[in-house]
Amino acid sequence: MHGSHATGSPYAPHTNEDRAAMLEAVGAGSVEDLFDIPADVAFEDQFGIDARTERETRRLVRSILDRNDDVTELLGRGHYGYYIPSLVDHLADRSEFLTSYTQYQPEISQGFLQALFEYQSLLVELTGLAIANCSIYDAATALGEAATLADRVRDTTGHRVLVPELLRAERRSTLENYVAGTDLVVEEYPIDDGNVDFAGLEATVDEEVVMIYAENPTVRGTIEEHLAAVGNLADDNDALYTLGSDPIALSLLERPVDIGADVVVGDASVLGLPTSYGMGLGLFATREEYLRQVPGRLVGVSEDATDRRAFTLTLQTREQHIRRERATSNICTNQAWVALRTAMHAAVLGSTGMVDLAKRDVIRARDLAERLDDIVGVKAPVHDRHHVREFVARVDQPARAVAEDLERLGFAVHVLGDHEIQLCIAGVSDDRIDRFVEALEEVAR
Repeated sequence: MHGSHATGSPYAPHTNEDRAAMLEAVGAGSVEDLFDIPADVAFEDQFGIDARTERETRRLVRSILDRNDDVTELLGRGHYGYYIPSLVDHLADRSEFLTSYTQYQPEISQGFLQALFEYQSLLVELTGLAIANCSIYDAATALGEAATLADRVRDTTGHRVLVPELLRAERRSTLENYVAGTDLVVEEYPIDDGNVDFAGLEATVDEEVVMIYAENPTVRGTIEEHLAAVGNLADDNDALYTLGSDPIALSLLERPVDIGADVVVGDASVLGLPTSYGMGLGLFATREEYLRQVPGRLVGVSEDATDRRAFTLTLQTREQHIRRERATSNICTNQAWVALRTAMHAAVLGSTGMVDLAKRDVIRARDLAERLDDIVGVKAPVHDRHHVREFVARVDQPARAVAEDLERLGFAVHVLGDHEIQLCIAGVSDDRIDRFVEALEEVAR
């Protein structure tokens, strides 16, 4: 390291003379001249952050984190806190994984590329679709990518994208952002008792529809019963059929390919990550005929000059770092490390372990609903259907007041309406479930 770092990072090796020479070479008077920041958003003041030692910083951060409420979360709706085996942390935290960026140099990334290939293979097995990638940010962006893919590959003259009226607001918002620069228009179709209102959907579909999106399990935890019918409806109208799900549910539910799905999206980080409140891993799988239209990164396997098996990023002419505005997607980085953790978690569980986990999600959700339904002032589940890991309950008392009372007793739940709350058992221990039943019995009167 050279020079003074009083106003910069000790990890940036350039001296003041180095910086002056570079600025002169590009014709700029200062570093600030390299950035076009509008005056109304430019920050001219000092941050006022005092310098601290590492020990002082750790103490400060710990004091801030200690202010968080220590509650048991039964939130669901995309927030799933499954137990992560310690093996996943120990392996994923190895330096060769943590310091790796996009694996453009296969000769030094074979281990990571193989793990990502295994992740893709897992999704292929679970969905029955031939192609899966390893780089979409989260479920919402995966849905947006499915819509733009549909616009590229379908020959319909229209631009209507149909989604269920219960689609989570943040996913709808991201989808709207994705289609804002296209002719696509997002519209809703009705839901009946938590699942697709097929008659209502059928009345909505015409030759102008380019994609139909459904979920299994649904956002309310119900198992969708009309998937094959929706697939046939999409096929009859030459629309792309996109299904939302996740690896745990897919290990138990019917394979998407068997009910006509063209694309499967969702959050794969139900394996490998604890509840992350936004960060995830976008699941994206599709049919082989759309191979060159798939967004994001693909890992392929081949042989090197010595006939050894070799892994590499493949078909990169689809990507923005080569084709720019002609690329299939503007995704510029990837979730490779999260995909690595997902693959590790799945490998630890094994095929029987994943099925057992999914079965437990069904059984424990059903058992909890039955226990809650015995409480005066509670009806559970609201929807008379099978559920995976979560369900909606009705409370006679105002739902917001019930949730606030539960929070004071150490439990967090989702409020859906004036008298509805949603509960999820994923990652919640049996003893905490017992205490939650007692707490709801106390506050629901």
